[in-house]
Amino acid sequence: MPLVRISLSNSYQQETIDIVSLSIHQALIDIFYIPKDDYFHIIESLNEKRIKYPSEYLNIKHSSNIIFIQIFAAKGRTIKQKELLYKKITDNIRLNANISSNEIIILLTEIEAKENWSFGNGLIQTFKHI
Repeated sequence: MPLVRISLSNSYQQETIDIVSLSIHQALIDIFYIPKDDYFHIIESLNEKRIKYPSEYLNIKHSSNIIFIQIFAAKGRTIKQKELLYKKITDNIRLNANISSNEIIILLTEIEAKENWSFGNGLIQTFKHI
């Protein structure tokens, strides 16, 4: 179960925010092979003054269109899968929402063991996908 947190400017329209969320989810389905109904996203629309970033970092320019994507997922994917995921997320958002790829910051945090998740009822549930 990936848990995704998307932080972006409140200048984005709801339709664009939904497209960004679905673009990320589709990439997770395609690359990490998660089930379609494994869709847990937290979306934060923030005042632009609450989003801090440099205008350029590592020779990549950023603007107020910047989007921060945090993905918490079970450990077990290869570096190649992670590279493909970042590319797929960026391509999906660029193509579907017309947001430049340089505005997309992705952080993947791997959760060590499945017992670190509870999907509800105060229990540790088992799931087959990583």
